[in-house]
Amino acid sequence: MMRVLAGETLARPPIWIMRQAGRYLPEYRALRARAKTFLDFCYAPALACEASLQPLQRFKLDAAILFSDILTIPDALGRSVRFVDGEGPRLDPLIDAPDWRFDEPHRAVQRLAPVHEAVERVGAALADDVTLIGFAGGPWTVATYMLQGEGGEKDRARRAAYERAGDVDALLALLAETTALHLAAQARAGAHCLQIFESWAEGLSPALFERVILAPTRALLIRLRALGVTAPVIGFPRAATSEQIAAYADALDVAGLGLSTAAAAKALRGRIKRPIALQGNLDPQLLVVGGRALEDGAARVLEEFAGGPHIFNLGHGITPEARIDHVQRLVDLVHGDGL
Repeated sequence: MMRVLAGETLARPPIWIMRQAGRYLPEYRALRARAKTFLDFCYAPALACEASLQPLQRFKLDAAILFSDILTIPDALGRSVRFVDGEGPRLDPLIDAPDWRFDEPHRAVQRLAPVHEAVERVGAALADDVTLIGFAGGPWTVATYMLQGEGGEKDRARRAAYERAGDVDALLALLAETTALHLAAQARAGAHCLQIFESWAEGLSPALFERVILAPTRALLIRLRALGVTAPVIGFPRAATSEQIAAYADALDVAGLGLSTAAAAKALRGRIKRPIALQGNLDPQLLVVGGRALEDGAARVLEEFAGGPHIFNLGHGITPEARIDHVQRLVDLVHGDGL
Protein backbone atom coordinates (compact mmCIF):
# COMPACT_ATOMS: atom_id res chain seq x y z
CA MET A 1 0.00 0.00 0.00
CA MET A 2 2.83 2.42 0.75
CA ARG A 3 4.27 1.75 -2.71
CA VAL A 4 0.94 2.74 -4.25
CA LEU A 5 0.77 5.90 -2.15
CA ALA A 6 4.26 6.71 -3.45
CA GLY A 7 2.84 6.60 -6.99
CA GLU A 8 3.50 3.03 -8.12
CA THR A 9 0.95 1.15 -10.22
CA LEU A 10 0.86 -2.54 -9.29
CA ALA A 11 -0.46 -5.50 -11.24
CA ARG A 12 -2.81 -6.21 -8.32
CA PRO A 13 -3.86 -3.37 -6.01
CA PRO A 14 -3.61 -3.61 -2.24
CA ILE A 15 -6.92 -3.93 -0.41
CA TRP A 16 -8.37 -2.78 2.88
CA ILE A 17 -11.99 -2.14 3.79
CA MET A 18 -13.45 0.91 5.48
CA ARG A 19 -14.92 -0.11 8.87
CA GLN A 20 -13.25 -3.50 8.43
CA ALA A 21 -13.28 -3.83 12.24
CA GLY A 22 -16.98 -3.81 13.00
CA ARG A 23 -20.34 -5.36 13.63
CA TYR A 24 -20.29 -7.86 10.76
CA LEU A 25 -17.68 -9.83 12.77
CA PRO A 26 -19.01 -11.92 15.69
CA GLU A 27 -15.69 -11.57 17.50
CA TYR A 28 -16.05 -7.78 17.30
CA ARG A 29 -19.53 -7.94 18.84
CA ALA A 30 -18.20 -10.09 21.67
CA LEU A 31 -15.32 -7.68 22.25
CA ARG A 32 -17.62 -4.64 22.20
CA ALA A 33 -19.72 -6.21 24.95
CA ARG A 34 -16.74 -5.98 27.29
CA ALA A 35 -16.89 -2.16 27.40
CA LYS A 36 -19.65 -0.22 29.16
CA THR A 37 -19.95 2.43 26.43
CA PHE A 38 -18.65 2.87 22.92
CA LEU A 39 -16.31 5.67 23.99
CA ASP A 40 -14.99 3.46 26.79
CA PHE A 41 -14.23 0.93 24.06
CA CYS A 42 -12.37 3.52 21.97
CA TYR A 43 -10.34 4.68 24.99
CA ALA A 44 -9.29 1.17 26.08
CA PRO A 45 -5.97 0.56 24.25
CA ALA A 46 -6.06 -3.23 24.64
CA LEU A 47 -9.63 -3.50 23.30
CA ALA A 48 -9.03 -1.01 20.46
CA CYS A 49 -5.88 -2.90 19.48
CA GLU A 50 -7.69 -6.23 19.44
CA ALA A 51 -10.52 -4.80 17.35
CA SER A 52 -8.02 -3.33 14.86
CA LEU A 53 -6.31 -6.70 14.46
CA GLN A 54 -9.39 -8.93 14.22
CA PRO A 55 -9.96 -8.47 10.45
CA LEU A 56 -6.30 -9.31 9.76
CA GLN A 57 -6.76 -12.59 11.58
CA ARG A 58 -9.51 -13.59 9.13
CA PHE A 59 -8.50 -11.97 5.85
CA LYS A 60 -5.26 -11.26 3.98
CA LEU A 61 -5.73 -7.51 3.99
CA ASP A 62 -2.89 -5.17 3.13
CA ALA A 63 -3.61 -2.64 5.84
CA ALA A 64 -4.94 -2.35 9.37
CA ILE A 65 -6.77 0.79 10.38
CA LEU A 66 -6.83 1.98 13.95
CA PHE A 67 -10.11 1.22 15.68
CA SER A 68 -11.39 4.53 17.04
CA ASP A 69 -14.01 7.14 16.15
CA ILE A 70 -13.93 10.61 14.63
CA LEU A 71 -15.94 11.99 17.56
CA THR A 72 -13.19 11.39 20.08
CA ILE A 73 -11.98 14.89 19.14
CA PRO A 74 -15.12 16.80 20.24
CA ASP A 75 -15.20 14.61 23.33
CA ALA A 76 -11.60 15.58 24.10
CA LEU A 77 -12.45 19.24 23.47
CA GLY A 78 -14.97 19.08 26.30
CA ARG A 79 -18.24 18.47 24.43
CA SER A 80 -20.61 15.78 25.67
CA VAL A 81 -20.59 12.84 23.22
CA ARG A 82 -22.94 9.86 23.60
CA PHE A 83 -23.66 6.89 21.37
CA VAL A 84 -27.28 5.70 21.40
CA ASP A 85 -27.86 2.12 20.32
CA GLY A 86 -29.74 2.02 17.02
CA GLU A 87 -29.54 5.79 16.57
CA GLY A 88 -25.87 6.76 16.46
CA PRO A 89 -23.94 9.60 18.11
CA ARG A 90 -25.57 12.41 20.04
CA LEU A 91 -23.94 15.66 21.18
CA ASP A 92 -25.27 18.85 22.77
CA PRO A 93 -25.94 20.96 19.63
CA LEU A 94 -23.77 24.05 19.38
CA ILE A 95 -26.43 25.84 17.35
CA ASP A 96 -28.59 25.91 20.51
CA ALA A 97 -25.84 27.65 22.54
CA PRO A 98 -25.18 31.42 22.37
CA ASP A 99 -21.54 31.05 23.43
CA TRP A 100 -19.21 28.30 22.26
CA ARG A 101 -16.49 27.20 24.65
CA PHE A 102 -13.89 24.49 24.09
CA ASP A 103 -10.80 23.19 25.80
CA GLU A 104 -7.36 24.08 24.43
CA PRO A 105 -6.14 21.80 21.57
CA HIS A 106 -2.94 20.59 23.24
CA ARG A 107 -4.85 19.62 26.37
CA ALA A 108 -7.50 17.89 24.27
CA VAL A 109 -4.88 15.81 22.46
CA GLN A 110 -3.35 14.79 25.78
CA ARG A 111 -6.73 13.26 26.64
CA LEU A 112 -6.44 11.19 23.46
CA ALA A 113 -3.29 9.45 24.71
CA PRO A 114 -5.12 6.08 25.02
CA VAL A 115 -5.88 6.25 21.29
CA HIS A 116 -2.20 6.87 20.52
CA GLU A 117 -1.25 3.97 22.78
CA ALA A 118 -3.59 1.76 20.76
CA VAL A 119 -1.69 2.78 17.59
CA GLU A 120 1.57 1.65 19.23
CA ARG A 121 0.05 -1.68 20.23
CA VAL A 122 -1.35 -2.37 16.76
CA GLY A 123 1.92 -1.44 15.07
CA ALA A 124 3.89 -3.77 17.35
CA ALA A 125 1.61 -6.68 16.43
CA LEU A 126 1.50 -6.23 12.65
CA ALA A 127 3.60 -8.06 10.08
CA ASP A 128 6.17 -5.93 8.30
CA ASP A 129 4.24 -5.99 5.01
CA VAL A 130 0.99 -4.63 6.50
CA THR A 131 0.37 -0.88 6.50
CA LEU A 132 -1.04 0.77 9.62
CA ILE A 133 -3.52 3.57 8.93
CA GLY A 134 -4.25 6.30 11.44
CA PHE A 135 -7.23 8.57 10.87
CA ALA A 136 -9.42 11.45 11.93
CA GLY A 137 -12.58 13.11 10.72
CA GLY A 138 -12.38 16.11 8.44
CA PRO A 139 -13.02 19.47 10.16
CA TRP A 140 -16.37 20.06 8.44
CA THR A 141 -17.68 16.56 9.17
CA VAL A 142 -16.79 16.80 12.86
CA ALA A 143 -18.16 20.36 12.98
CA THR A 144 -21.44 19.14 11.48
CA TYR A 145 -21.94 16.66 14.32
CA MET A 146 -21.02 19.35 16.84
CA LEU A 147 -23.33 21.94 15.32
CA GLN A 148 -26.37 19.70 14.91
CA GLY A 149 -25.76 17.24 17.72
CA GLU A 150 -26.27 14.34 15.30
CA GLY A 151 -25.79 13.20 11.72
CA GLY A 152 -28.71 12.90 9.31
CA GLU A 153 -29.68 15.82 7.09
CA LYS A 154 -27.05 18.57 7.12
CA ASP A 155 -29.36 21.54 6.51
CA ARG A 156 -28.93 22.96 10.02
CA ALA A 157 -25.14 22.83 9.85
CA ARG A 158 -25.09 24.53 6.44
CA ARG A 159 -27.47 27.19 7.68
CA ALA A 160 -25.24 27.81 10.70
CA ALA A 161 -22.27 28.29 8.35
CA TYR A 162 -24.11 31.30 6.93
CA GLU A 163 -25.89 32.61 10.04
CA ARG A 164 -22.89 32.29 12.38
CA ALA A 165 -20.08 32.50 9.87
CA GLY A 166 -17.47 33.82 12.29
CA ASP A 167 -18.25 31.19 14.93
CA VAL A 168 -18.22 28.36 12.40
CA ASP A 169 -14.95 29.50 10.83
CA ALA A 170 -13.37 29.68 14.29
CA LEU A 171 -14.67 26.18 15.07
CA LEU A 172 -13.19 24.84 11.83
CA ALA A 173 -9.83 26.46 12.64
CA LEU A 174 -9.90 24.89 16.11
CA LEU A 175 -10.71 21.48 14.63
CA ALA A 176 -7.96 21.80 12.01
CA GLU A 177 -5.38 22.50 14.73
CA THR A 178 -6.62 19.77 17.08
CA THR A 179 -6.85 17.23 14.27
CA ALA A 180 -3.33 18.01 13.06
CA LEU A 181 -1.99 17.43 16.59
CA HIS A 182 -4.00 14.19 16.89
CA LEU A 183 -2.79 12.85 13.54
CA ALA A 184 0.80 13.84 14.32
CA ALA A 185 0.59 11.87 17.57
CA GLN A 186 -0.69 8.84 15.62
CA ALA A 187 2.20 9.13 13.17
CA ARG A 188 4.69 9.33 16.02
CA ALA A 189 3.06 6.25 17.55
CA GLY A 190 3.68 4.27 14.38
CA ALA A 191 0.96 4.95 11.81
CA HIS A 192 2.45 4.61 8.32
CA CYS A 193 -0.21 6.72 6.60
CA LEU A 194 -3.20 8.80 7.65
CA GLN A 195 -6.74 9.13 6.32
CA ILE A 196 -9.03 12.14 6.70
CA PHE A 197 -12.69 11.10 6.58
CA GLU A 198 -14.71 14.03 5.24
CA SER A 199 -17.92 12.04 5.34
CA TRP A 200 -20.29 15.00 4.94
CA ALA A 201 -18.75 16.63 1.86
CA GLU A 202 -21.92 16.40 -0.21
CA GLY A 203 -24.52 19.07 -0.89
CA LEU A 204 -22.18 22.06 -0.68
CA SER A 205 -22.06 24.96 -3.11
CA PRO A 206 -18.66 25.61 -4.74
CA ALA A 207 -18.08 28.61 -2.46
CA LEU A 208 -19.06 26.72 0.69
CA PHE A 209 -16.96 23.71 -0.34
CA GLU A 210 -13.92 25.99 -0.60
CA ARG A 211 -14.69 27.59 2.74
CA VAL A 212 -15.61 24.62 4.95
CA ILE A 213 -13.74 21.75 3.23
CA LEU A 214 -10.71 23.01 1.31
CA ALA A 215 -9.60 25.92 3.52
CA PRO A 216 -9.61 24.09 6.90
CA THR A 217 -8.18 20.89 5.40
CA ARG A 218 -5.39 22.92 3.77
CA ALA A 219 -4.63 24.49 7.16
CA LEU A 220 -4.69 21.06 8.80
CA LEU A 221 -2.21 19.60 6.31
CA ILE A 222 0.13 22.60 6.47
CA ARG A 223 0.15 22.31 10.25
CA LEU A 224 0.70 18.54 10.07
CA ARG A 225 3.79 19.00 7.89
CA ALA A 226 5.04 21.79 10.16
CA LEU A 227 4.86 19.28 13.01
CA GLY A 228 7.36 17.14 11.10
CA VAL A 229 4.96 14.48 9.83
CA THR A 230 6.00 12.99 6.48
CA ALA A 231 3.45 10.14 6.39
CA PRO A 232 1.28 10.21 3.26
CA VAL A 233 -2.32 11.32 3.69
CA ILE A 234 -5.44 9.94 2.01
CA GLY A 235 -8.32 12.38 1.71
CA PHE A 236 -11.89 11.10 1.43
CA PRO A 237 -14.37 13.85 0.47
CA ARG A 238 -17.29 11.43 0.33
CA ALA A 239 -20.08 12.16 -2.16
CA ALA A 240 -18.65 15.48 -3.33
CA THR A 241 -19.21 16.37 -6.98
CA SER A 242 -16.64 15.40 -9.60
CA GLU A 243 -15.55 19.03 -9.90
CA GLN A 244 -15.10 19.30 -6.15
CA ILE A 245 -13.20 16.00 -5.91
CA ALA A 246 -10.80 17.16 -8.61
CA ALA A 247 -10.38 20.52 -6.85
CA TYR A 248 -9.69 18.70 -3.56
CA ALA A 249 -6.97 16.60 -5.18
CA ASP A 250 -5.35 19.54 -6.94
CA ALA A 251 -5.49 21.95 -3.99
CA LEU A 252 -4.38 19.74 -1.11
CA ASP A 253 -1.21 17.87 -0.14
CA VAL A 254 -2.75 14.38 -0.29
CA ALA A 255 -1.05 11.30 -1.73
CA GLY A 256 -4.30 9.37 -2.05
CA LEU A 257 -7.90 10.20 -2.81
CA GLY A 258 -10.79 8.04 -1.58
CA LEU A 259 -13.73 7.83 -3.98
CA SER A 260 -17.28 7.03 -2.93
CA THR A 261 -19.40 4.55 -4.85
CA ALA A 262 -20.86 6.98 -7.39
CA ALA A 263 -17.51 8.50 -8.44
CA ALA A 264 -16.07 7.65 -11.86
CA ALA A 265 -12.37 6.89 -11.38
CA LYS A 266 -11.41 6.85 -15.05
CA ALA A 267 -12.91 10.28 -15.71
CA LEU A 268 -11.41 11.73 -12.55
CA ARG A 269 -7.92 10.55 -13.47
CA GLY A 270 -8.20 12.67 -16.59
CA ARG A 271 -9.32 15.74 -14.66
CA ILE A 272 -6.82 15.70 -11.79
CA LYS A 273 -3.73 17.65 -12.76
CA ARG A 274 -1.14 15.58 -10.89
CA PRO A 275 -0.36 11.92 -10.25
CA ILE A 276 -2.31 10.57 -7.29
CA ALA A 277 -3.37 7.19 -5.88
CA LEU A 278 -7.10 6.57 -6.09
CA GLN A 279 -8.85 4.47 -3.47
CA GLY A 280 -12.21 2.73 -3.79
CA ASN A 281 -14.93 2.21 -4.64
CA LEU A 282 -17.01 -1.00 -4.56
CA ASP A 283 -20.64 -0.67 -3.47
CA PRO A 284 -20.79 -1.99 0.13
CA GLN A 285 -24.11 -3.69 -0.64
CA LEU A 286 -22.28 -6.18 -2.85
CA LEU A 287 -20.75 -7.67 0.30
CA VAL A 288 -24.28 -8.37 1.45
CA VAL A 289 -25.44 -9.83 -1.87
CA GLY A 290 -22.32 -11.75 -2.91
CA GLY A 291 -22.29 -14.22 -5.80
CA ARG A 292 -22.01 -13.13 -9.41
CA ALA A 293 -23.00 -9.56 -8.56
CA LEU A 294 -19.99 -9.25 -6.25
CA GLU A 295 -17.64 -10.82 -8.78
CA ASP A 296 -18.82 -8.54 -11.58
CA GLY A 297 -18.66 -5.50 -9.32
CA ALA A 298 -15.09 -6.25 -8.27
CA ALA A 299 -14.06 -6.77 -11.89
CA ARG A 300 -15.61 -3.43 -12.88
CA VAL A 301 -13.76 -1.58 -10.12
CA LEU A 302 -10.44 -3.15 -11.11
CA GLU A 303 -11.04 -2.17 -14.73
CA GLU A 304 -12.23 1.36 -13.90
CA PHE A 305 -9.20 2.12 -11.74
CA ALA A 306 -6.64 0.49 -14.04
CA GLY A 307 -3.92 2.66 -15.50
CA GLY A 308 -2.78 4.34 -12.30
CA PRO A 309 -2.03 3.76 -8.64
CA HIS A 310 -5.03 2.06 -7.00
CA ILE A 311 -5.94 0.96 -3.48
CA PHE A 312 -8.98 -1.31 -3.58
CA ASN A 313 -11.67 -0.39 -1.07
CA LEU A 314 -15.38 0.20 -0.75
CA GLY A 315 -17.13 3.43 -1.64
CA HIS A 316 -18.26 3.72 1.99
CA GLY A 317 -17.99 1.64 5.15
CA ILE A 318 -18.86 -2.04 5.28
CA THR A 319 -22.36 -2.65 6.66
CA PRO A 320 -23.29 -4.85 9.63
CA GLU A 321 -25.21 -7.10 7.19
CA ALA A 322 -22.10 -7.97 5.15
CA ARG A 323 -21.31 -11.69 5.07
CA ILE A 324 -17.90 -12.93 6.10
CA ASP A 325 -17.67 -15.39 3.21
CA HIS A 326 -18.38 -12.54 0.78
CA VAL A 327 -15.56 -10.48 2.28
CA GLN A 328 -13.23 -13.45 1.88
CA ARG A 329 -14.33 -13.85 -1.73
CA LEU A 330 -13.64 -10.18 -2.43
CA VAL A 331 -10.14 -10.39 -0.97
CA ASP A 332 -9.43 -13.47 -3.10
CA LEU A 333 -10.72 -11.72 -6.23
CA VAL A 334 -8.60 -8.61 -5.69
CA HIS A 335 -5.53 -10.73 -5.03
CA GLY A 336 -6.16 -12.57 -8.31
CA ASP A 337 -7.54 -15.82 -6.95
CA GLY A 338 -10.62 -16.25 -9.08
CA LEU A 339 -11.04 -13.42 -11.56
